[in-house]
Amino acid sequence: MTSRKLAVVAAGLSQPSSTRLLADRLTEATAAALDTHGVRVDIEVIELRGHARELADNLVTGFPAGNLRTAIDQVTNADGLIAVTPIFTASYSGLFKMFFDVLDSDSLVGLPVLIGATGGTARHSLALEHALRPMFGYLRSVVVPTAVYAASEDWGSAGTDSALAGRIDRAGGELAGLIAGRPVSRAADPFENPVPFEQLLARRDER
Repeated sequence: MTSRKLAVVAAGLSQPSSTRLLADRLTEATAAALDTHGVRVDIEVIELRGHARELADNLVTGFPAGNLRTAIDQVTNADGLIAVTPIFTASYSGLFKMFFDVLDSDSLVGLPVLIGATGGTARHSLALEHALRPMFGYLRSVVVPTAVYAASEDWGSAGTDSALAGRIDRAGGELAGLIAGRPVSRAADPFENPVPFEQLLARRDER
C-alpha cells in the first residue's frame, strides 16, 4: 500500500466550529476513498485560528514565524489539500485569505484541492464558485468539480443530512482519485542517498 500526505486547512474561529466539522467529514470521506485505491494517507490538520497573530506578523515582516512555518510546509509538501472557510460578507474569511496570501505563488501549482465552506444560510453557497474556486485557479491548483457548502440547516439534528453526506462523499471521492493518480510530490531529502564515506575518501586521494 502506497502512502500520500493530505493537508487540511480549517479557518473556523469558534470552538466547536462547524467549519472544522465540515473539514473533518471531508477528510474522512477522502481517506475512505483513498483506501479503496490502496493508498494510506497521513493527515495534517491546520486550524488557522491558532496562527492568527503569526499570519499578521508575516504580512508585515515577510517571514513566517513560530508554528506558521511548519503549517506552510505541511501544505506545500502535501499531495492533496482540503480547504474550508466560513463565509463572511459573501466571501471567504480574512483569516483564510491571509494564509494563502503568505504562500509562495507557485507553491500550490498542480495540487489537487477540495474546497468547502460553511454559512448561516444557503444564500451564500455561490461564494465557493465566485471567490474560492477563482482564488485556487489563480494559484494554478486543480480544484475538484464538487465543492461542498454546509448551511446551518444542512447539519440536521445529528449532522447526518443525506444531501450533505452525498456531496461530501462525492467530493472526497473526486479528491482521492486525483491524489491516487498523481506522483508523490514530496520535496527531495538531501540526506536520503548519502555518498558512502569510502567514495568521499577516494575523491580526496585523487586530488
